[in-house]
Amino acid sequence: MAAIASSLIRQKRQARESNSDRVSTSKRRPSPSKDPRSLCERHFLGVFSKVRFCSGKKRPVRRRPEPQLKGIVTRLFSQQGFYLQMQPDGTIDGSKDENSDNTLFNLIPVGLRVVAIQGVKSGFYIAMNGEGMLYSSEVFTPECKFKESVFENYYVIYSSTVYRQQESGRAWFLGLTKEGQVMKGNRVKKTKPSSHFVPRPIEVCMYREPSLHEIEDKHRSRKSSGTPTMNGGKAVNQDST
Repeated sequence: MAAIASSLIRQKRQARESNSDRVSTSKRRPSPSKDPRSLCERHFLGVFSKVRFCSGKKRPVRRRPEPQLKGIVTRLFSQQGFYLQMQPDGTIDGSKDENSDNTLFNLIPVGLRVVAIQGVKSGFYIAMNGEGMLYSSEVFTPECKFKESVFENYYVIYSSTVYRQQESGRAWFLGLTKEGQVMKGNRVKKTKPSSHFVPRPIEVCMYREPSLHEIEDKHRSRKSSGTPTMNGGKAVNQDST
């Protein structure tokens, strides 16, 4: 009996071991050598399965706008005997020096008979505020727009496109005194020499359209030029023509 029991136990043990071997063999991965696919195909499929498909649309590349406005680099000679100039700090006044780089301006068309007057050296724009004061602005705003008109004596006059006399509707003009100082626009008359200029073009250039900014106090003035300026110890009369 003991021998029979021992034999039965041994047979059951062998049967269990045989079953466990078959299960482990079925769970084994096939040998790479037996895989019908090539090594390159298996590698490609492995990488391809990890790729995340994204939208095929590409972001548009923003390009700077090409220059489209034909303007001129010019000097503006006043009938008062001065060249309009903008100094490096933004001060606007007149100069007798016809060769100074401070007297060079970009006249950029920004509308029908409307121009922006930009100092070539400083890069600032000439502007006129609601009190008629001229100032230089680092950014282009509606106050930097001037209507360019040819007067009957063939001089050119520049008037603000934003401000004018409320009652009479008379325009406010860019002007210089006999001493070469800027005047308040509401005190300049188009029939007087103070408002008369002769453009003396240097070259024709192409310009990009200036980016228009809102009129804000923080951008109002780089250097206000409308306040009375001391000249030899005396305040220049801004009303003189």
